[in-house]
Amino acid sequence: MPERVVLTIGTKKGVFVAEAPKTRKGFTLRGPFGPGVGVYATLIDTRGKPRLYASSCNPFFGMKVLVSNDLGKSFKETKSAPAFPKEDGRALVNIWSLEAGGDTKDLWCGVEPASLFRSVDGGDSWEMVQGISNHEHARKWQPGNGGLCLHTIVRDGNRMHLGISTGGHYLSEDGGRTFKASNKGIGAGFAPDPYPEFGQCVHKIAGHPDAPGRLYIQNHGGWADWTGPGGPRPDIGVLRSDDHGRSWRTISKGLPSDFGFPIVVHPHDADTVYVMPHEPATRTCPGGSPTVWRSEDGGDSWRRLAKGLPKK
Repeated sequence: MPERVVLTIGTKKGVFVAEAPKTRKGFTLRGPFGPGVGVYATLIDTRGKPRLYASSCNPFFGMKVLVSNDLGKSFKETKSAPAFPKEDGRALVNIWSLEAGGDTKDLWCGVEPASLFRSVDGGDSWEMVQGISNHEHARKWQPGNGGLCLHTIVRDGNRMHLGISTGGHYLSEDGGRTFKASNKGIGAGFAPDPYPEFGQCVHKIAGHPDAPGRLYIQNHGGWADWTGPGGPRPDIGVLRSDDHGRSWRTISKGLPSDFGFPIVVHPHDADTVYVMPHEPATRTCPGGSPTVWRSEDGGDSWRRLAKGLPKK
């Protein structure tokens, strides 16, 4: 167990850093840094000397990337932030995801409108990744309720998985140079075609290094009672892939709802995965009771965890 635990917390008021000894009986809280500005993404980069990164998304003064070299005691802006070329016609709205790359200064960044950027110098300069940002589907994607965002980047060796709302899951097998839609088995409740090539509203993707090829998705579910075009489509919200994201199968049986936003794999156990189901219409927990559901067998069964959470 580490000698201390550090958490980065992104909020609409800035980024906070919480630190505790390994017992985790109490945390000290620092921040907010970048006060009053929304932080949609943070990254704890443990390659070499640890660095903390955070997006800082100001609707008036533009997008920034913050970096800390002292475990969150102070932050400074990197020399630049991702930006679309002037001739592109798109303008940056938010920075949704930050992910470490292959070497100590390699960074990937997902933004809104859904595009991918890369830095090879720790965030001081950025280049747009053409393979997905100008993909043949890119101008056909539509914004979800939270915007047209590339919110998830999962790297697995030379493979890269992207989650886009609403675009779906895109897979690269050549280190991020080219991408293809890989949504076999991922449903869309709001389209006449229940299983389109692309256009799904994927909410989160998670994996674990101890289970190469296995991925979990929290998708925009909750369409079991749909009576519109294409008919009902139950159990499309919580899914698993065992072939590097080429195909997906449902693991939502036993959950009170297959709609939700987060999905998290336990850091030390690839079979243990957590979701927090929501009512699809209201975005509230079923019955008004905040509850986490845990599977310890890769999604084959689920157990309700409510201890310590409000009953209503």
